[in-house]
Amino acid sequence: MEGSKGEEAQKQQEFALASISELASSSSSSSLTPAVARFSAEDGVGELRFQQEAESDARVNVDLQTAQLFKLGPVQSVCISQGSDTGTEKLFSRGVTIHFKNEEESGAFHNAFEQWKKDFIVQGKKLPNGEISSSKSKFDDKIEPSSAKMYFHYYGQLLHQQNMLQDYVRTGTYYAAVIENRVDFTGRVVVDVGAGSGILSLFAAQAGAKHVYAVEASEMAEYARKLIAGNPSLGQRITVIKGKVEEVELPEKADILISEPMGTLLINERMLETYVIARDRFLQPNGKMFPTLGRIHMAPFSDEYLFVEIANKALFWQQQNYYGVDLQPLYASAFQGYFSQPVVDAFDPRLLVAPSMSHVIDFTKINEEDLYEFDIPLRFVAAVGTRVHGLACWFDVLFDGSTVQRWLTTAPGAPTTHWYQLRCVLSQPIYVMAGQEITGRLHMIAHNAQSYTIYLTLAAKMWGPGAEQGGIIQESSCKLDLKEPYYRMSQPQAYTITQDQQPHQQIQAQDIPIHSQDFEDSEFIPQPSPSSGVKMTLADFGRSTGSLKDSL
Repeated sequence: MEGSKGEEAQKQQEFALASISELASSSSSSSLTPAVARFSAEDGVGELRFQQEAESDARVNVDLQTAQLFKLGPVQSVCISQGSDTGTEKLFSRGVTIHFKNEEESGAFHNAFEQWKKDFIVQGKKLPNGEISSSKSKFDDKIEPSSAKMYFHYYGQLLHQQNMLQDYVRTGTYYAAVIENRVDFTGRVVVDVGAGSGILSLFAAQAGAKHVYAVEASEMAEYARKLIAGNPSLGQRITVIKGKVEEVELPEKADILISEPMGTLLINERMLETYVIARDRFLQPNGKMFPTLGRIHMAPFSDEYLFVEIANKALFWQQQNYYGVDLQPLYASAFQGYFSQPVVDAFDPRLLVAPSMSHVIDFTKINEEDLYEFDIPLRFVAAVGTRVHGLACWFDVLFDGSTVQRWLTTAPGAPTTHWYQLRCVLSQPIYVMAGQEITGRLHMIAHNAQSYTIYLTLAAKMWGPGAEQGGIIQESSCKLDLKEPYYRMSQPQAYTITQDQQPHQQIQAQDIPIHSQDFEDSEFIPQPSPSSGVKMTLADFGRSTGSLKDSL
């Protein structure tokens, strides 16, 4: 009998509200008059209804399956959900701003909302649309919880936001791209995807945005609210929504998306997928995206000192009497382990042995599933004869504004960013001559730790007379985990310049060419100065291990 009473009580719950108002509504029903919020259930179907006391016919029904509740302040919240337009049989989003009488009633309502969601959704009871809601979002299905927890914890800390804000190439380029393209923002609705500190939302407001929805899943959302509240002239047009892009609902479609979804090698952290999902969920047809497209640039490189530095790390495991223990059985595994780490640093562009090629990702057109795997054929023509130690990579992104096109580049030779550049180092280098063709494949497969496994193959084709009839004469491959890079240094190594050698011309952001003057009157790969910190030469390394070639 007691259980029956408890079940009956759960079927209806009512809250008196100070007032409610519909978002983006110009009707008189949006006036601030007392209202009632009523949770109810019948035959396992849950419903939330808002009704103004002064107008018995003015009511808003909320679908608990799609509803999201967000705090805007101590006594103000917004409830966003989907409803159906019976005239067009399409879904549209709507939102209700809720004003509570005090913080206590606000807390009670939020607790009740979560409990009703749990009882009528998480447990799998049917809702009015007849569908069964899952307790997991698409993000949760493809990303392992431990990785997501670390990811959101990292970006929820101010010191990491400061690191990104102090990257003046990054922040300055975003600011210029927005402000110089005011025409794209003025009077428009903007969604900031993964808003972080909210700096891009504030830029959009500065450019005249009508309203900005800053969506942020980490605890940084609370800091963003503080920063935005501290800039009231801009903040009154910004709403911070804490939640994943894959889960939240917005009250209106966006005219423009802005985001900083780039990771190391552009694709690390897999936030590009979230950016594309936001496009599909929130953006108006023909809406703009800032950034608009990205390019991954690739070129073979030669760097003897980097190769020796990595190989030297495994020498520890060559010891035959380490406290009486022979460590050599683990040497080969350690050697390959060190070469499985992509190297993140800033390098001198003169280390490149061929002009770069690029792979374009158009954020306005690409499907989310296309970001799960990249299979890029490689083809280069060596400019000099040297040993090729691997593939160097960097990226740039384009802000295709109506007024100005802006590029943000991470190219070698350009001002260094917090992304630096990335190099995949082969454990077995290949030898090439000037004019020899280098072919290969860069294959990257996404994994559930929010990164990619990289499979790289580089090969040298036959060179000289009869090369057209010849095949591959050398080939080297490696497997790397983009999630576990080796962060090497923050600035390029110093290289000596002889009296007859001209300083290297800075690379242009868009084209990243290799200039012909780099080859004239000097070697293409200059030798590092004695002050570069590399104390062991290849000859020393060979003497200490017997034969470098044999050990490989």
